Amino acid sequence: MQVKEVMTKHPQYLDADLTIREVANAMRENGTGFEPLGDGSQVTGVITDRDITVRAVAEGKSLDDKASSIATGKALYTFENESIDDVLQNMANEEVQRLLVLNDAENKDLVGIVTLGDIADHCNEDALAKKVVNAARHYH
Repeated sequence: MQVKEVMTKHPQYLDADLTIREVANAMRENGTGFEPLGDGSQVTGVITDRDITVRAVAEGKSLDDKASSIATGKALYTFENESIDDVLQNMANEEVQRLLVLNDAENKDLVGIVTLGDIADHCNEDALAKKVVNAARHYH
């Protein structure tokens, strides 16, 4: 199975100049907890609902501060033709549950997001289920 078979298609990103409040509203409207931030046509970082609730509060940020001030600048990604096994190993190694999905190494266009939940929803084999659990271990 490949990433493109399970990913959530998400070809856009939020403007890096949006405020924390605007990103939180977009997450609510989109039903997401993870959004890439961009400038022009390039991803500049990612922001999670956890960044908003934990990092922003801990750092005393205003909801009117730029979301980029609490975003993670290192955007982890995979490619849509990667195998799910490789992606799960990458998630386990990086201790993340979400990755941006790019079309290929040459163009690097954002085409989606893949989450542990996306993979779990398509999990039909015991061996794959064990890999999902392993990738999520750091969350206990």
